[in-house]
Amino acid sequence: MTLHGGVRPLAKDQQFPATCAAIRADVLRHLTYTLGKDPDHAAAYDWRMAFSFTLRDRIVEPWFAATRRTWAEERKRVYYLSMEYLIGRILADAAINLGLHEALAEVARDLGLDLAAIAGNEPDAALGNGGLGRLAACYMESMSTLGCPAYGYGIRYENGLFRQRFEAGQQVEAAEDWLNMPNPWEFERPEAAYTVGFRGQVGMRDGRPIWTPSETVIASGHDMPVIGWQGRWANTLRLWGAKATTQFDLDRFNRGDYAAAAEPEALARTLSRVLYPDDTTQAGKELRLKQEYFLTSAALQDILRRYRDRHSDLRALPAHVAIQMNDTHPAIAGPELIRLLTDEAGLEFGEAAPVALATLGYTNHTLLPEALERWSTWTMGTVLPRHMQIIERIDDWHRTQNPGRPPGAGIVRGNEVHMGELAFVLSHRVNGVSALHTDLVRRNLFPDLDRLHPGRIVNETNGITPRRWLRLANPGLSALVTRTIGPGWEADLDRLEGLAAHAGDAAFLSDFRAAKRANKVRAADWLKETVGVCVDPDAIFDVQVKRIHEYKRQLLNLFHTIALWHRIRQNPGGDFVPRVKIFAGKSAPGYAVAKEIVHLVNDVASVVNADPLMRGRLWVAYPANYNVSMAERLIPAADLSEQISTAGMEASGTGNMKLALNGALTIGTLDGANVEIRDRVGAENFFLFGLTADEVQARRAEPGQARRAIEGSQMLRDILQMIAEGRFCPGQPGRYLGLVDRAWNSDHFLVAADFAAYDAAQEAAAQAWRDPARWSRMAALNTARMGFFSSDRAIRGYMKDIWNVESALGEG
Repeated sequence: MTLHGGVRPLAKDQQFPATCAAIRADVLRHLTYTLGKDPDHAAAYDWRMAFSFTLRDRIVEPWFAATRRTWAEERKRVYYLSMEYLIGRILADAAINLGLHEALAEVARDLGLDLAAIAGNEPDAALGNGGLGRLAACYMESMSTLGCPAYGYGIRYENGLFRQRFEAGQQVEAAEDWLNMPNPWEFERPEAAYTVGFRGQVGMRDGRPIWTPSETVIASGHDMPVIGWQGRWANTLRLWGAKATTQFDLDRFNRGDYAAAAEPEALARTLSRVLYPDDTTQAGKELRLKQEYFLTSAALQDILRRYRDRHSDLRALPAHVAIQMNDTHPAIAGPELIRLLTDEAGLEFGEAAPVALATLGYTNHTLLPEALERWSTWTMGTVLPRHMQIIERIDDWHRTQNPGRPPGAGIVRGNEVHMGELAFVLSHRVNGVSALHTDLVRRNLFPDLDRLHPGRIVNETNGITPRRWLRLANPGLSALVTRTIGPGWEADLDRLEGLAAHAGDAAFLSDFRAAKRANKVRAADWLKETVGVCVDPDAIFDVQVKRIHEYKRQLLNLFHTIALWHRIRQNPGGDFVPRVKIFAGKSAPGYAVAKEIVHLVNDVASVVNADPLMRGRLWVAYPANYNVSMAERLIPAADLSEQISTAGMEASGTGNMKLALNGALTIGTLDGANVEIRDRVGAENFFLFGLTADEVQARRAEPGQARRAIEGSQMLRDILQMIAEGRFCPGQPGRYLGLVDRAWNSDHFLVAADFAAYDAAQEAAAQAWRDPARWSRMAALNTARMGFFSSDRAIRGYMKDIWNVESALGEG
């Protein structure tokens, strides 16, 4: 992206809008004076940073104004605690929200550059894993759009989750390097630094417990402004980096012990180096607990410092502060808030516990046991000895407040601290994230606590920001939406319903198909470049993009892929709908079964893509290292959205919403938000299959259910036989015998039980695809009826039902 010949000056009579002229001047100023480069020698990085700093300058003013107004009007603030924020690239997204995207593009063209290439040079911030982190990012953006005063708190991971690549089809993890280059969107805040302790002893002084940690680190803040739609409000995402209390041991260094001299800094940085360290070892477990406490303690110290700048009575904290725990990871917030209120501020436990209860809210995101964290009392007592005491006190307090409390409602039981129960007990509201999930939280997850606290559990169905997931990610479709229903839908997504009146209009449907095909052509070009698979953009793009997990059932999709391959080989002259199967997603490093599925997907892809009988009929693509930027490529290109999790196991999902919003038809179970999506878009525009959540429970209880399902399906028997005999791994025929054995003899996630129904639903989708007018109408109605799933709607629900916070912009 180096320019040769210099940047031409603007002619006096050149027609260039004042906004563009100012942006152009600022880009060149930052290039010269911030980055120390001239245009002739500027690389892609330099231009991207210059454009980013120019845009950041325009974010700072509304950011400061929002902060000043919050203070001046003494507005209640929301504090959002999350281990993940999957924010993606910021340059183009912020430009959209500021209404400057076209101006930036015009300036780039004038300078001989391409804005898309500039924005594409930005690394994805490695601050999240999947739906939880992307939801947090959407919610931060919607809070800014709605003028809800808020701070987000997270960890500034140096290496994030991991960078995925494939070697011989197997997933290999490498450290992310997104911070190898400076981050132009953050402001370091050395004054926002707090000491966080671990381990040590608890003694008594003047009748009060005193915790003396034996390990301490410094949490240092880095602020990123989050700008809302039209730049009317901006909130702050504060990310904590870990630093050593003692940076460097000069005495050890001078004695030649160089590694030991830097040991304190190295140990501190482990806390903010990697998201979700492998916790299969005791050291990994302790590190994960330390990370969660590091985030929570730093955030709560910051919140109380800010509160005490203006207020003296800590018992009034709930009137000014709402703290939301995004899943169970920050559940230590309850005990830590009580510790700060009692040990540090002098309140009695009987005063502090109700303050914590009225301040905290808890969003449950999962029914999976491994995600509802439990810590052994030994680990908790070793790493956080004072908090173990407080947790036991909370448990006794709750038991006393609720005579006859069932044993299953206890926080400490079986020598474990149950963090889900801890979060519930100290939250005035507990919310699920879809109607079905909330019902299961009440009935299956916390039934005893729900009976003790009726009304505490509420539903707030997840949502996504249309600014990123339609306006930015799908410019062709968003332009068609604006031409059809007019501007302004970005902040009022219910207006998409106006598209439904055009779903029978041939001209509109032609434009709708053209926008989709253009996205598919771009995705096909990208797949050829990155994966080496040449696909037909006129084939159906059948897409499953999400974290690799048994309950998400990539294996079910893969079995159908093998079935298609087998059928084509059995009947080469048959009339098959051309199909591109696209998988994307990462497995957790320690999750052996999920990594086995990754390997099998790649093995199947190698066989299918090399088979001459599949040409023009079937392709399999699995691009590595799925992230937000890849999602922005693949989601607008998808025709069929795979939402096929075992019913009762997906809390909500947000990928299902993004895909439907972009005109993909869903093939799915009655799980998570699929239920509500189907209700909204219409059963006739959704390919439903599979057991219900209650039927899943009943089927699992039947001995031999998997074997019976397989014996009842010749195709399923053929698929498993081909896998078992090594058809997809001839060099190591026994590679997947364990997978085949689980399919026959356990199959906890009911892949076999749902296969026949899934296969039939896939055939129904293929038949619908044969009628382009019918498919286009169904797809357009999906887009038209997705207004409910805006993150703005979701945040309004939190503001009203949980936080009791009013919009500073009058956005009720």
